[in-house]
Amino acid sequence: MAPNPRPGEPVLPAPTKQPVRRPTLVRKRDDTDSGTDRARTLSSPSKRLKVSFDNEVQVKVMDDWEKAPAIIREEVRRALDRHAQGDDSAYDRVKEIYTTRPTAEDAPSPTTLRNYTAALLSSVSGLNRSCSGLVHAVLQSVWIVRDEDYVALFLRLLGNLVSAQGVFLGDMLRMLVGHLVNAPGRDTLILGESPIPRSQTQKRAHAALRYLLRLVPSASGVLSSILTNLFPHSSDSKRAHVSYVQNLLKIIEYAPELQADALSLITERLVKIDVQVQVDLEDLADDVGDGVVQDIPNLKSGPTQDLDDEDVSEDDTDSSDEEIDPDAQRAKDITTNVEKLDCILDILFTYYEPQFSGTSARARDTALDILFSQFTTIILPTYRSRHTQFLLFHFAQTSSALVDNFVGSCVHFAFDKGRPAIMRQSAAAYLASFVARGIHVPSQIVRDVFDYIGGQLTNYRAEYEPTCRGPDLRRYSNYYSLLQALLYIFCFRWRDLEAGPEEQADDEDIPLGEDLAHVWIHGIKDTLAQNIFSKLNPLKVCSPAIVNEFAKIANHLGIIYVFHLLETNKRLRLSQFSGPVGRDLTFGIPERETALSGRKDESHQQLDEYFPFDPYHLPRSKRWVEGDYREWKGIPGLHEEGDASGSEDEDEEDSDAEEGTGTDEESVD
Repeated sequence: MAPNPRPGEPVLPAPTKQPVRRPTLVRKRDDTDSGTDRARTLSSPSKRLKVSFDNEVQVKVMDDWEKAPAIIREEVRRALDRHAQGDDSAYDRVKEIYTTRPTAEDAPSPTTLRNYTAALLSSVSGLNRSCSGLVHAVLQSVWIVRDEDYVALFLRLLGNLVSAQGVFLGDMLRMLVGHLVNAPGRDTLILGESPIPRSQTQKRAHAALRYLLRLVPSASGVLSSILTNLFPHSSDSKRAHVSYVQNLLKIIEYAPELQADALSLITERLVKIDVQVQVDLEDLADDVGDGVVQDIPNLKSGPTQDLDDEDVSEDDTDSSDEEIDPDAQRAKDITTNVEKLDCILDILFTYYEPQFSGTSARARDTALDILFSQFTTIILPTYRSRHTQFLLFHFAQTSSALVDNFVGSCVHFAFDKGRPAIMRQSAAAYLASFVARGIHVPSQIVRDVFDYIGGQLTNYRAEYEPTCRGPDLRRYSNYYSLLQALLYIFCFRWRDLEAGPEEQADDEDIPLGEDLAHVWIHGIKDTLAQNIFSKLNPLKVCSPAIVNEFAKIANHLGIIYVFHLLETNKRLRLSQFSGPVGRDLTFGIPERETALSGRKDESHQQLDEYFPFDPYHLPRSKRWVEGDYREWKGIPGLHEEGDASGSEDEDEEDSDAEEGTGTDEESVD
């Protein structure tokens, strides 16, 4: 160290230490060498440097720095801890990862999203009720259209979350069913990835539902309620209804415990559409309503195909902005509902068919129990259902045992005094319509049913006639509904009620002549005569269309003559037997009909001509019942011979009678 300078002496700079040179083998180059080397490099083409680029190498520009998975796990853990303490800043940032749409400029990259989902999976125990906001953000995030690896990771998160926090089960199931209902929107497209078709997203949703139902067996009850709540409204499109029904049947495959509930749900909503169509048709003018079903475009007669995203139905879009007539719009809406009805029925026929045609007795019995349960609880109590009941009509005729079973059920409901009157009347209509229209209903069952009804009518007469003052639908509705069922069966199946070899003869084989006497089985003529000419006067209360058709057939066959009674009934007013309707009413004494009173409509005091198995006209699904359905066949010579005792009014009512009894337009002359 240099000594301190004395006062007055100049300060000298400290001596610098020279660097020590290390020995080297490299020869020192001078300027001439450098110039020579440079010239040699430039003059020799073989020494030039070459730079090449591989076009197959993918270059990715990282806009944001990707956090390491460990850092994200720690971030999520701290965010949940601070959220529990009331600090939501980090918690909200995690939520934004899932609420940002994939099409946004600041959307997280697939890697970032995957790392955050994996971090939540490792911290799933911290996702309790207080974290419902984050859980809902995750459930509503766009996951179903991403790559397979992320979908598998997301399903693991769902499984761990529902196992740790069962409170979120309903939200998960509702989200998954929503993916079955709604197609992915345009805002769910992932940049750089091809769009996922709707069929694929539905397949992933079903896989997730299957996974959760396997983890939590009790989830079936929750799922059943959600499926009911999310069923499309009756005003929704045909595609929405068909897609939902197809997905319900798919759920049944891996959740058979939901079979009865799901099928009952479909039938219930189908009946509502069915009834609405009939109500709308009746509200329309006759010239619009009568032809709307026939004007439906011919649909593909094969099984209903899946409706993909690319399929556009006429009821989904309306490119015309022109105003149309209100009646025309209503007719269009009816046509749309008829198409829905037709497609869904075709799906159900296709679903039930293997269960009845297969070899498994257990599957057949299960399907039969479900259909009978739906018939008892949904179809039978519903007035004006027009097509849904043909599921029973078709499958109940697949064997003689099932025919007998269905007929027995209808007889039980029609005769059970413990049931409401409206239910018993409906059961009588179903019984008569099935026996009359079912082509596989044997003659013996026709005779047995005729005998059952005749016996019950005898009991009713013994109960009602002592106090009867005249025909009264309100008081004796059960009697009249059974008598009308008897007349309806006779009009269609009178050949099965004849005795002798002629009972199986075809129309063209029946000899006609004045000296011909039809031979009937024991009790047929007595049953008809005792009831028709009783104090209850059923021909005044039963549907005029059915009564007129029966009168013509019975007179032609020579079994009973009732035209004189019909003439008498024309001068009889039903209001005088149904209670006081005016001050000048004289009870028990029939009032003569005047010109003014004759114009009053008595239809509300008469039975409706509703029979549930009238002709089936739905274009797609009618193929299922064509081999089971008995078409109306007129009697040869009946319409050719003019009835000597018939009046002009009877001739005018000819066509109305056929329509009212559900007969077809064609008659065999």
